[in-house]
Amino acid sequence: MDERQQILYMQARIIRLASERWNRSIPQIAELFAENDVLRYIEEGFGVFHVEGDEAVLEDVITYLKNRGEGSIAEING
Repeated sequence: MDERQQILYMQARIIRLASERWNRSIPQIAELFAENDVLRYIEEGFGVFHVEGDEAVLEDVITYLKNRGEGSIAEING
């Protein structure tokens, strides 16, 4: 699997994990991620993220969303 495929696979795993963890549909998570450019963020951080587990990557995404002022993430994550 080349790096681009690995990035896409990670993005899909994080969307699914967020969907399960936040009890939201995949389309809802995809919309949230699109509005906040999260997929680009994951792609740009892949050099570090690929050595972390998905839970750690999702925690980083949560921090990223909170820093962007995404209010709904506070409601989702508590």
